[in-house]
Amino acid sequence: MKLYVASSWRNEYYPQVVERLREAGHEVYDFRNPPSGDPGFKWSCVSEDFMEWTPQQYREQLHHPLAERQFRNDIEAMTSCDACVLVLPCGRSAHTEAGWFAGQGKKVAAYIPTRQEPELMYKLFSAVVCSIDELTEALRE
Repeated sequence: MKLYVASSWRNEYYPQVVERLREAGHEVYDFRNPPSGDPGFKWSCVSEDFMEWTPQQYREQLHHPLAERQFRNDIEAMTSCDACVLVLPCGRSAHTEAGWFAGQGKKVAAYIPTRQEPELMYKLFSAVVCSIDELTEALRE
């Protein structure tokens, strides 16, 4: 199965999830190391003061060449993948990606390895799992 793993740069569980899913035989898109060879995208690559941007500056920077390149990498991967694994904790982009998968009728598994604030709308997803073993099992179903 081709999998898109959605998460955050700050997520400490992400590398292990990518590794274990590959060991289980899945083809996994890794946004930190996209197959295009581009380095993974961070807003700090566009500007060190990104946290100080006004809403208008943020909107403008969505069209920055680095942002455009990574968006193309991600959306091409999303389109070609069969399912999404949402690895918590993560932010808005990862949740937007998981929502896109759910809206496309594709399988989404939310992996919650540690205590998180409960979220009712995860009921939209195919599975909510609490361990890597549960995750690999849910992807077989």
